[in-house]
Formats: sequence, structure tokens, C-alpha cells
Amino acid sequence: MRSRVEAQRRPRASEREERRGDVSGLKGVLLMAYGTPEHLSEVEPYYRDILGGREPSPEAVATLVERYRAVGGGTPLLEITRSVADLLEQRLNRDGGDASWRVYVGMKHWHPYIAEAVKSIVADGLDELVALPLAPHYSRMSTGGYRDAVKRSMAQASSSQPTWFIESWHANPQFTALIVQRIRDALVRSNAAPPDVEVLFTAHSLPARIIDEGDRYPQELAESAAAVAQAAGIASWRFAYQSAAKTGTPWLRPDILESIKQIAREGGKNVLVVPFGFVCDHLEILFDVDITAKRAAEDLSVRFSRIEMPNNSPDFVEALYDIVASGAGARVVGLSG
Repeated sequence: MRSRVEAQRRPRASEREERRGDVSGLKGVLLMAYGTPEHLSEVEPYYRDILGGREPSPEAVATLVERYRAVGGGTPLLEITRSVADLLEQRLNRDGGDASWRVYVGMKHWHPYIAEAVKSIVADGLDELVALPLAPHYSRMSTGGYRDAVKRSMAQASSSQPTWFIESWHANPQFTALIVQRIRDALVRSNAAPPDVEVLFTAHSLPARIIDEGDRYPQELAESAAAVAQAAGIASWRFAYQSAAKTGTPWLRPDILESIKQIAREGGKNVLVVPFGFVCDHLEILFDVDITAKRAAEDLSVRFSRIEMPNNSPDFVEALYDIVASGAGARVVGLSG
């Protein structure tokens, strides 16, 4: 179910400078995602970066390499994110006004790193910056990591422009409407509807200790799933976590595979997975959902489907535009200025 991404041409430096001279202000958006290796040879250093410089075991590297190989050797995460950045930049600049917008891409764990993007931002002399992780729900361990990376990179680059960090945006009405429409489209494709189809929302699992730490991640996920289900007219639904790492410590549950087994035990014949904690086709979707979860369902004689991801679709770009331009449904904090 990998989406086709149309390439978008980034303006050349000379074009950017020419445009910059025509405006009285320059604002920027830093779109951030987790990062992905583009070639199998990059998996080991990528994994090392995730571990904060520690060496991953050869067995762990081999497992990750096989997962990337299973989805074609790489994922379109970077390509999709760059396309979203280009489309969002076009959308922000469409209405004109006194300020011009530029949209940058930075990755947490691979090239182009957030620090590399911040260097470009400083060189361009922005008047204001909005930092936006492409993760709808907040957690100190996930979204908080993006915030820390931005602050650290800004300090290293001696950045002084006012910067706003969007901590959470799952409550944006246009994002909710987007997921609702994806669910309706998937139900039409499956030629079925609840209660004949079990709707299963999923998001990335995190270490269970975040609950004792007061992290609001589980609460945001529950509120978000309930809001989408209500808007979609779904009276009965389930939620599960996915993609937990094997660290020897407990992670948030129930796991998606456990939930699929429970559906089968209860006599369910159809499951629709709604990975609303993610926004594009990457390894957690293409392997963890499309291969592992699908195989588990089929082994239990449960018909499996999932929604199309937002990727670089016009409705997703419009939701991001709404978040950046108006802050609708977003929680925003200041980082500097």
C-alpha cells in the first residue's frame, strides 16, 4: 500500500534570495520526522544514532536490515516529508501578505538532521520560526525529543529568532476530519461497516514507565481516538499500541497482535487498523502493520485492512496549514525570543 509521491522541485538558492528581497518579513516552518536510512548499508549507523551512539548488537542490526529489505530496501519517509514541505510552503505563500514563508525538513535520527536544517534557517535570517513534529500526540519521550533537538541545535547555531514549538496537534479539526474520511473510504473498499468490522486505532508504544512519570501520551491518544470515532459515527472501537522495542522493560499495552487475537477469540471476522498515531508510510506501517499484523490476522482467519495514510495528500497539507497559520487544535510553546 505504499503511496506514490510526486517529486516537488525546491526553489534554488538564487530564487530564494530573489524572493526574499521582495518581502518585508520571512517566516519559517521546520517540519520534523524520525528519520530513515535510504540504503541498507546505512541501517547500522542509523541504529547507532537511535541508541545515542551505543553499538547495536549484530543480531539487532540484522533484524532491522531484514525488515527494511522486506519493504523494498527503504521507506519513502524522507521523500514524503520533503514533498509535504514543498506543498505546505506553496500553501502558506499562496495568499501573499507582508511575510514570505519557507519550509525546511529536519530528521531526528538521520540526514538531513534537525541541526543541519537549523543551520540553513539561521543562514536565511528568518524573523520567526514554527517547529512542527509530524507526530500528532505529545510525549516527553517522543515529541519532547524533537523539542530538545531544536533547542540544542538553535543554541549551537547561535539562533535568536522567536521560535514556537508545536507540542501536540491531534485535536486539530481538519486532522480529525481527515482520519474520519480515511476510515469511511476504507469501509467502502471493504464493503462492510461496524459492527461487522472491528475498528482498531493504533499508535507507537512507549516504555510503560511514562505513566508513573505523568506523561499525557496515553490520555491524548484516548481522547483523540474517541473524537475520531464519534465524528465517524463508530459506537464500538478498540485501541492498541504497536511497534514496541525489545528492551527487557515493560512497554505500553495492549499490543496490536494481542488485540487481533482477542478479536478472533470473540468471533470477529474483519479488522480495520487505523494507525492515527502516524502520518505516513514508513517502517512502522509498511512492516509492522502491513506485514506482521496482517499476517497475524490472516493466520487467525480475520480479514485485514487499514486506512490510507495522510502522506502528502492535499487534505493533510491543508491541516498542517491550519495548524501553522492559526494554531487550531494545537498546543504551542515558545522556545526563544
